[in-house]
Amino acid sequence: MTQRTGSPDTDQDLRSRFLEGMSHAACTVNIVTTDGPGGRAGVTVSAMASVSADTARPTLLVCVHHLSPAAARIAENGVLCVNVLRDDQAYISDTFAGRFKDEIGDKFDCTEWIACATGAPRIADPLVAFDCVLIGNERVGTHHIFLCEVQETHRARAGSPLIYANRAYGSSRRIEPANSVRAGRDGLGARVAAGCFVTFAPYVMPRLIAGMNGTAVDLVEGDQRRLTEALTAGEIELALMYQLDLDPQFETIPLGALCPHVLLADGHPLARQSEITPAELAEEPMVLLDIAPSRDYFTGLMTAAGVAPMVAHRTASLEMVRGLVGHGLGYALLVTKPASEMTYDGLRLVVRPLVGDHAPSRIVIAYRRGQPLSAAAQRFVTRCQDQFEAGASTF
Repeated sequence: MTQRTGSPDTDQDLRSRFLEGMSHAACTVNIVTTDGPGGRAGVTVSAMASVSADTARPTLLVCVHHLSPAAARIAENGVLCVNVLRDDQAYISDTFAGRFKDEIGDKFDCTEWIACATGAPRIADPLVAFDCVLIGNERVGTHHIFLCEVQETHRARAGSPLIYANRAYGSSRRIEPANSVRAGRDGLGARVAAGCFVTFAPYVMPRLIAGMNGTAVDLVEGDQRRLTEALTAGEIELALMYQLDLDPQFETIPLGALCPHVLLADGHPLARQSEITPAELAEEPMVLLDIAPSRDYFTGLMTAAGVAPMVAHRTASLEMVRGLVGHGLGYALLVTKPASEMTYDGLRLVVRPLVGDHAPSRIVIAYRRGQPLSAAAQRFVTRCQDQFEAGASTF
């Protein structure tokens, strides 16, 4: 009998490090189902792998926790179907993981099913499904390892697999290989997935992308919530965003700070002044850029100065803000300042500094804490720093 070494504390530490390490191993998300004398059951699993295509019939294995009702029913029925989910089917995964049990009585009601030749239920339109019979069952620790012989493979339609990594869902994307080892190490010929806050993306990203010679940039634009979700899911590797209310799960690299200014219609009485105080806007209607964290930042500037802003219009579009202001429907507070002083429909705008001891709006590069950046991402960071330090991005 093999002797175990190490103290229980050491074993527990190793377990924690193992779980943390495995969280970075990307896996497809699969629904394993069964039906037969033991009854119908299904469970979400990520531990599924090919064993061999060169046995009498192809074989694969899946691991199911022994406390899952599906484990005993798979063993009794002797059949199972492994349904590999598409990236638009995360709701099925969550349903079979028990997330929506208060919303749906029978988790099989979340989608449509077809009976396989073995009798195991198959999702009507998975990415791919494997109809299997059970040929081996071994209990290791808390899990059953089911060795399965594939009877038939079903592919409903094209799509991308739903991936689980870094404790979040994600999707696969094609990556073109580098032309040489040196190019790969230098991040040349590679791609980097980067996000940028939607309001200032048009002012910084075109120049950044144009300067990334040899490295392609897959751009995701969005507000703070969209970029946070994309970073967490691994959809993007890093993002240019505001530091305000940023989740501590992200590391940040500071780039610059933007100061607030007042946007007015050309004929507004306050436009004759060289600068404007919050008190002078107290009786003026406000056009609010209504996206997080901008809305709270701009209204917070006014309330911190003792002024309750009178919000007359709200919009998530920066150009709509400019258009409403151009038509004299109110003032707006912004930190982004387009080079053009005209609205889309040809009205002139005026920009004046907002006077006061206001906290600047800081722009950072955010990325997942503890996640080393790829060579391509490091090149992108360097390019960002060079551009901001040179003052090439004008707001």
